[in-house]
Amino acid sequence: MGPLKGVRIIEIQGLGPAPFCGMLFADMGAEVISVTRVRKSGTVAGTEQISERGKRSVALDLKSPKGVELLLKLCESADALIEGFRPGVAERLGIGPEHVQARNPKLVYGRMTGWGQTGPLAPAAGHDINYIALSGALHAIGRKGERPVPPLNLVGDFGGGGMFLAFGVMCALFEAQRSGQGQVVDTSMVEGSAVLMTMMYSFLSSGGWKDERGSNMLDGAAHFYDTYETRDGKYVSIGSIEPQFYQLLMEKTGLRAEELGDQLDPAQWPKAKERLTEIFRQKTRDEWCELMEGSDVCFAPVLSMTEAPQHPHNRERQSFVEVDGVLQPAPAPRFSRTAPDAPRTPVKPGADTGDVFSGLGYSADELEALRAQGVLG
Repeated sequence: MGPLKGVRIIEIQGLGPAPFCGMLFADMGAEVISVTRVRKSGTVAGTEQISERGKRSVALDLKSPKGVELLLKLCESADALIEGFRPGVAERLGIGPEHVQARNPKLVYGRMTGWGQTGPLAPAAGHDINYIALSGALHAIGRKGERPVPPLNLVGDFGGGGMFLAFGVMCALFEAQRSGQGQVVDTSMVEGSAVLMTMMYSFLSSGGWKDERGSNMLDGAAHFYDTYETRDGKYVSIGSIEPQFYQLLMEKTGLRAEELGDQLDPAQWPKAKERLTEIFRQKTRDEWCELMEGSDVCFAPVLSMTEAPQHPHNRERQSFVEVDGVLQPAPAPRFSRTAPDAPRTPVKPGADTGDVFSGLGYSADELEALRAQGVLG
């Protein structure tokens, strides 16, 4: 089940964002075949991460001509292939876009790198923190006068990379239905993270954003859009931007708006923040939840990763699910008619190798011979 039932995606297993992209497809009902490596010893590389849920797994030696041939054969019946190699690596292996699309002209070839396939930095190594540094995103995150704070690897790897690769591949698949032709999707984490900054760049161009960390309404400078420590050392979040929500914040905290000055005057923010800091330290996080949660203050407790799945709202909506004892985020978004099945636990790397290639017409003797040669895991 799921809106992508019937779509077949080949994923060349890599790190982080590419498997995450494959998980998004699998969550929505696509058949995702994750291709992991066979080591010289004949053992299979790869791990059983949450991002492998719902996928099938085959193990191939892509440095072997026979292994490459098996992958190309697999691509003949696929709708898309996704990979996260450095530029040129897939071509050297013989599994680049030209090789694959020669077998299947309608196949969409999704590529994801940090810097993009071209440009002076394209061949260089990098990680999420470097890519969001180049897009302007990292500079904007952090407190005034302090160093930029890496937002985990959410903005580059997963937001600017995995999500944009999934979006690009789906756009190309939609177009291929009309044209009958595949194409290459070049996903750059620099460019994806830059697109995530669209609103900030818009504010900057209109004079509504200072290009200085910790100086703007949405970066923690404003007293009505920040986190506050509570009496028990925990934290709450406040986002009372609109006047009616701000007025409710004043009522719930027992303050008067006049006491804090003009809400939208940045010159008043430091003093107002000091006052709210004092107020929030007078109650525990649970006491503030009892007072504010569910109201239009725009309030939520800051929950840890172990607390979040237990929150009543998340429990009612089943925002987290347990799969074979592993608690994890549930597939999102929701669909009214083509709801996907519950996630399946990750299989052992290479576990589906025999079944997948048997389905392509290879006999048991042929598969055994390929295993003996180290081509298959």
